[in-house]
Amino acid sequence: MSIRLPATLAALALLSACSTAPTQSKKLTVPEAVAVATANDNLNAVAWSQTAIEHDLIYLQTYRDAQSRLLAALKDPRWDALPKDDRVAPLKGLKPAVVLDIDETVLDNSPYQARLIQSGSGFDEAAWAAWCKEENAHALPGAVEFTQFAAKHGVAVIYISNRAKDLDTATLANLRKAGLPVSGAEAFLGLGTVVPGCEQVGSEKGCRRQRVGRSYRVLMQFGDQIGDFVDVPANTAKGRQQVIAPYLPWIGSRWFVLPNPTYGSWEPALFNNDWSAPREQQRRQKIDSLRLQ
Repeated sequence: MSIRLPATLAALALLSACSTAPTQSKKLTVPEAVAVATANDNLNAVAWSQTAIEHDLIYLQTYRDAQSRLLAALKDPRWDALPKDDRVAPLKGLKPAVVLDIDETVLDNSPYQARLIQSGSGFDEAAWAAWCKEENAHALPGAVEFTQFAAKHGVAVIYISNRAKDLDTATLANLRKAGLPVSGAEAFLGLGTVVPGCEQVGSEKGCRRQRVGRSYRVLMQFGDQIGDFVDVPANTAKGRQQVIAPYLPWIGSRWFVLPNPTYGSWEPALFNNDWSAPREQQRRQKIDSLRLQ
């Protein structure tokens, strides 16, 4: 029985065979060919995000479902999508709003992730800021239609993002360029936004949600991390489950969660949130977390 190599392995073997004179050449075995290309844990995740139709369909399905429910939520004066700790003002008389994360929720940053893979580098604040300032991230499927629908029906569209506050000009320009509604500078609450009377803890979004809740009744929230919906005091598998448990009935009606296999708080939860640990140690702990049954 003949064995058919994946195209990438076949190409690597061919290039290796052609790179030296016939008398000096040594044909690569499959394990040797695999070793030529440095492994990157993010390759499959980014390739899926960019090429799998299933990725786009999940986004379309989520935003279309949310749109079909929005007007009913708007008509219900008791409807609110803020967790109890973030609801600091009574609902009566508040204007309606929807709250969305930005990255991998309404804007697609997979080209930045692809650049990291091709260069063999890791996340870098300066490179990330440079990417944001390019203002070239495209809208994710369904995001424009949903947010435009909300704005058309008098629902404020507010973006709470962990992009740094000093990226506000580039971020707002990118949102507008992508066709997403932006009512003004206050539509973007980035990391570093000061909220009087609330102490910011790391990159948690609770204070910013509270700020929104002082002026708006939040009909829905959208994000790719559970921290987009509620603060996570203990970023462990158990801690993440506990914080989300009271709000499971809200999933798919008030909270809409989108997929992000490329990065997020789920990853450091697998290696004790220790980014200073050697990469191989982090990888070993991720492997150890896998279920075999």
